[in-house]
Amino acid sequence: MKNIYVGNLDFNVSEDELRQAFAAYGQVDNVTILKDRDTGQPRGFGFVEMANDEEAEKAINGMNGAQLGSRALNVNEARPKVNKGSGGFGGGRSGGRQGGRGGGGFRNRY
Repeated sequence: MKNIYVGNLDFNVSEDELRQAFAAYGQVDNVTILKDRDTGQPRGFGFVEMANDEEAEKAINGMNGAQLGSRALNVNEARPKVNKGSGGFGGGRSGGRQGGRGGGGFRNRY
């Protein structure tokens, strides 16, 4: 299974149109065009999954730079998603100390 990144997508291209374009190179298992979570508008990129690696490579080579809608596509093998840390409170710092200045507000009491 190969996951293919498709960038510079025309905002008017549908998932069905993207599927049809890639289906010329082989079986397409899944197509997803990412949308803004607040507005629901397309973000200009998506992913195509193809089961056969050889067909996927042909699709990448054939579709990269190809015109779909009003734009030339940027197509390559998708990179795995990178975990950017815990993302929780504290910004990666442990405990309640900030910048190595332990003690906080107690310093001025004595």
